Amino acid sequence: MPDPVDPVALTADLIRCRSVTPEEGGALRLLEDLLARAGFRCTRADRNGIANLHARWGPRDAGRIFGFNGHTDVVPVGDPDAWTHDPFGAEIVGGTLFGRGAADMKSGVAAFAAAAVDFVRQTPPDGAVVMTVTGDEEGDGVDGTRAILDWMDRSGERMDACIVGEPTCPSVMGEMIKIGRRGSMTAYLTATGRQGHAAYPHRALNPLPAMARLIDRLARHRLDDGTDHFDPSTLAVTTIDTGNPANNVIPARCRATVNIRFNDAHSSGSLSAWLRDEAARVASETGVEIAMEIKVSGESFLTPPGPLSELVAAAVEAETGRRPELSTSGGTSDARFVKDHCPVVEVGLVGQTMHQVDERVELDHIRQLKAIYLRCLRGYFANGG
Repeated sequence: MPDPVDPVALTADLIRCRSVTPEEGGALRLLEDLLARAGFRCTRADRNGIANLHARWGPRDAGRIFGFNGHTDVVPVGDPDAWTHDPFGAEIVGGTLFGRGAADMKSGVAAFAAAAVDFVRQTPPDGAVVMTVTGDEEGDGVDGTRAILDWMDRSGERMDACIVGEPTCPSVMGEMIKIGRRGSMTAYLTATGRQGHAAYPHRALNPLPAMARLIDRLARHRLDDGTDHFDPSTLAVTTIDTGNPANNVIPARCRATVNIRFNDAHSSGSLSAWLRDEAARVASETGVEIAMEIKVSGESFLTPPGPLSELVAAAVEAETGRRPELSTSGGTSDARFVKDHCPVVEVGLVGQTMHQVDERVELDHIRQLKAIYLRCLRGYFANGG
């Protein structure tokens, strides 16, 4: 029997791969080699230059198929001189591993890969284990996990349940798992009037007061008071711009951007209609034309508490001694795509340093996460899915 896979060494190897979105950097090739040697059937589901990996151990038509979703791409390092350790050096100091992707989420991918390889070698399950790993989670996500799922649909591949390895714990290992996420959308607003001299405002049509009126109405509006599993929805004004360097010129245009994080009381469609109604009302009141472009990053979703969340929570509690909170907090993740394929729960490490300078992870936490994933695998197949 081969030795167990060391998740710490695998995390370090992945960190050394310079896989800044959209570069693959050798990370997926490294995983493919490890998984193929353990009997996984590996297929690249690349699309538009984005590298994606689907790996399956066991038959495609197995009665039970347990899946994992993760990513090996990372955000840029920023100023490398601000780091005290090489961002791609995977240096270990005092029980802590430093490097870009240490927390988000090469450690999560390594922990599941190590658990999955050990599991199928030691106790081959009556079913199948699937890993889906993308190189486009930190980017637009158009050709990442969505591309893998599209390929799976065409190829007759499936998962019956899936865990996503994003960092889910705010500060303490085991304190939280995610059973859903808020939706996210951004509205880009352009108010167009008529340029003129500031001394003769009656000859111009100033778009700034119209934009200010609209933004004030949007910002003061209370979207909801929260729902059973979600906090209240929020709207944030992220920028208002005119680009006008002259103090004696009324500009022709003003632009603004708002971001909405919404719960299951809304859809992107209902919120888009509300935004457009408010813009039309202000345009009618002021005579200023207001155009709007809306980008939806994902709808809100919830995996209701049940067998999958109980399986994951029990594994976390067994390894950490903490019963995790079932949360829907935070931003978006690729779980927003997986949820259309099968039930999904997110469980991972502490995320305090993700995307930061000197991103890092405790070695014991990586090992603990592997043990949690191994318990999930054993529990899923022992309990009949």
